[in-house]
Amino acid sequence: MNEQGFRLRLRSMVLLLAVVPLVLAIVAVVWVVRQQSDQLAEAQMAAMQPILLQARKDELQHFVQVGRRAVQHLYDNSSAGEKAGPNPAARREALELLRRMDFGNDNYFFVYDLQGNSLMHPRLADLEGRSQWELRDSTGAPMIQQLIHQAQAGGGFVDYMWNRPSTGREERKLGYVELVPEWGWVIGTGLYLDHLQEAQALITSSTATAVQKTRNQILFIASAALLLVAAGGLALNIYEQRAADSKLRAMAQKVVHSQEDERLRVARELHDGISQLLLSVKFVCESALLQMERGKPEAGETLRHGIALVQGAMRDVRRISHDLRPTLLDDLGLASALVQTADEFGARTGATVKTQVDSLPPMPEAVATAMFRVAQEALGNVEKHAAARSVWLSLRHGDTGLTLLLGDDGRGFDVDATLREVRAGLGLTNMRERIEMLGGRFQVESASGKTQLTVWLPPSALKS
Repeated sequence: MNEQGFRLRLRSMVLLLAVVPLVLAIVAVVWVVRQQSDQLAEAQMAAMQPILLQARKDELQHFVQVGRRAVQHLYDNSSAGEKAGPNPAARREALELLRRMDFGNDNYFFVYDLQGNSLMHPRLADLEGRSQWELRDSTGAPMIQQLIHQAQAGGGFVDYMWNRPSTGREERKLGYVELVPEWGWVIGTGLYLDHLQEAQALITSSTATAVQKTRNQILFIASAALLLVAAGGLALNIYEQRAADSKLRAMAQKVVHSQEDERLRVARELHDGISQLLLSVKFVCESALLQMERGKPEAGETLRHGIALVQGAMRDVRRISHDLRPTLLDDLGLASALVQTADEFGARTGATVKTQVDSLPPMPEAVATAMFRVAQEALGNVEKHAAARSVWLSLRHGDTGLTLLLGDDGRGFDVDATLREVRAGLGLTNMRERIEMLGGRFQVESASGKTQLTVWLPPSALKS
């Protein structure tokens, strides 16, 4: 993978690692808020229900006590007279008084005797005078029996189902009864418990509204965060694009400089070397011709000197052409070309060169050229700058790819500082770009006494 592809993949991974945890965190937060809200609603209902129920019980108990006090004077005054016989008038007056003590469509007093006969019921007058002892609600509970037993036990509360007058439906009701022992009456009243469901619905609705509001706030914050991440990703893309464009422009400039340097070198070689040699050959040939015209015997020696100059010019032409395009690489392959180049380097500089080159399979021309040029450029740098006494070159081929190691024991240099200098770092930059274009890695490590260049190409780059 080349550098641009690696950066693109790295950028995508960074954005993915930023977005995915954020989305997961948002989902987790929303889920936790929902769970906590449900638990809070249940806790609020659990805390409120006993309070509301106790308030209803206190209200019922107060109503019954008010009713008893309203008719107390009737059974108190008649208790002495009833020793001689019952006082129906006082009882009728008490029942009528309780009948009129109404506190709502569904809230009223009722009176039963201890045998379960209905003595007074404002909403169900047809039941009056009839026994309700066996009456049961939808759950099968004997309501009247429970009310009478609770009154005989000292008064208290009974939870049962009863037909609601305003709706005509059977609903849950809480009743409170007390015993009037003087007349054997059970006086009571009741309240329907729909207010508990209403309170529960109100709490649930309030909680749902609060949850929705919180969720909207979380989603707003999350959306803002996602927009920031997207903006950051866009800014990163723009920055990377500009950096890539800048790098392409710099690379184009380097290529132009490299071409100009190569042309300048060839021109200098031709002008200072080949041109001067050819000029010398011209002078020698003219001198030999003049000597031959005058019949001097040294004309042959002059021609031999001219032939030697021509041979030197031919060697320079071969050297220049070899630098432009090594024919040895085409004729013998990469391994032999590297060995011969290293040997020529040793012969030219006097440095000790150790080479270890594996036999290589057929490989693309671009790979062989790139590896040879890198080694050639590196050896040229060693010759110009390192003042090394020992150089080693290794080319290894295996399942992991192709690896070139080239090192020396010279004075070393600052790699980062060299790369920052455009002209001085042009050679290293060109070598790195050659290798990275093939999907490989290029690394230089340098210190005083040891500098090593490492080049690696993956197996995929070696396939034709």
